[in-house]
Amino acid sequence: MTVTSAAPAVFTRRKRRILFVLLGAGFLVSVDFSILNVALPETGASVGLAESRLAWIAAAYALPSAGFALLFGRLADLYGRRRLFMISMIVLAGASVLGAVAVNPEMLLSARALQGLATAMALPASLSLLTTTFAEGPVRARALGLNGALMSGGFTIGALVGGTLVGLLSWRAAFWINVPVAVLILAVTPFLIEASRAPVRKRLDLPGAVTVTGGLLAIVYAAVERSFAAAAIGVLLIGAFWLIERRATDPLVPVGILRRPTVAWGNLAGLVIFSMETGMIFLMTLYLQRILGLSPLWTGLIFGVPGLAAVAAGVIAGRLLGRYGYRKVLLVAMLVQGLATIPLAFVGEHRAAVVVVIIALFLGFFGHVAAIVGYTVTGTSGLPDGEQGLATGLTTMTQQVAVSVGIPILSAIAATQVVELTGIHLALGVNVVVTLVTAVLVQAGLRPRRTGTGLPS
Repeated sequence: MTVTSAAPAVFTRRKRRILFVLLGAGFLVSVDFSILNVALPETGASVGLAESRLAWIAAAYALPSAGFALLFGRLADLYGRRRLFMISMIVLAGASVLGAVAVNPEMLLSARALQGLATAMALPASLSLLTTTFAEGPVRARALGLNGALMSGGFTIGALVGGTLVGLLSWRAAFWINVPVAVLILAVTPFLIEASRAPVRKRLDLPGAVTVTGGLLAIVYAAVERSFAAAAIGVLLIGAFWLIERRATDPLVPVGILRRPTVAWGNLAGLVIFSMETGMIFLMTLYLQRILGLSPLWTGLIFGVPGLAAVAAGVIAGRLLGRYGYRKVLLVAMLVQGLATIPLAFVGEHRAAVVVVIIALFLGFFGHVAAIVGYTVTGTSGLPDGEQGLATGLTTMTQQVAVSVGIPILSAIAATQVVELTGIHLALGVNVVVTLVTAVLVQAGLRPRRTGTGLPS
């Protein structure tokens, strides 16, 4: 019997508007992640933050965005996705005002932490609204493709816009620019998006929420500060969370969802996709500026041009998913991301290597964006609407944790070598191996299982 999808082949006018709002919010928070990176020294100096603590401008954002994503994803399912989405815009606007008027390190880092908290609310809420608005199939794949394209573009544009704003105005403009956009999204959301809530009110699994949030915060802190004690605490808390979830009446994360191949293997893919790419970008930034002696402006252009061009991969991947399925697209995209990194592991000290770098980045970014779309679709497929907030919370958590730990891990590998260029080559080599091996493992894990009758299960 042939089963046809009931989903329309194209977006309706109302769904286009909903998509515009949800993608706009995702783009806004992805820009937020990178917009201050190009202005860390100036920002820190303006508020009296010591140079040795500049990394905390990024870390203060990363900790809550990774630590609270899973909790807020579940809260979206239980208490309303639209409600949490709107709260995230209020928090983001308030945090941005606080950052724009910051006069000391405490105000600045508090603002960044609140922005990270807003991201932990906004991403799973907007993604679950997207996956429940668009039925599973080609239309959802196209919507997630556009989401992946804009998210990736946001990281790139954040760096370019940040540099422009800082050059023309000041680092404070990077905060002020968020306020009108967040207010606009907040104003139109009630008229476009319907409220939602679980049909049966369930109690929040407080022990599970405390242990998983504490564990994730400890693990990200351990990666940022390279603290073995924090890492041990994080592992213990995650272990306690697992035991609690197995016994809880209304678990924060039903253990069964983690046994689904799409959820488990999809999130493993996402962890590698984001951590390896984030680490690669950091290492190549060091290479371009320290080894080749290029200015921050040229470095931004070298990353920005391929990055913006590769945004098209999100649109293309969304269409390919409808034709070939998430398993094939995810595999090919991860292979492209990994293989494109190989030339970067052999570049030398001559500026002519910039040509190789640009070509490799273009191909790698293209694969990376397509892989983002593939893993997002994989991690949210085959689940009922009541679990979409949880599923998107998991994918958001995976993304934020990966972004936070990728740089420390590859930096630590590079630091094992006395010669900086040799260390960069070694870390990029590890990057390639991890990405390619994971692609093969994920492909095997997602392979349809066969039952005793010989039919796929």
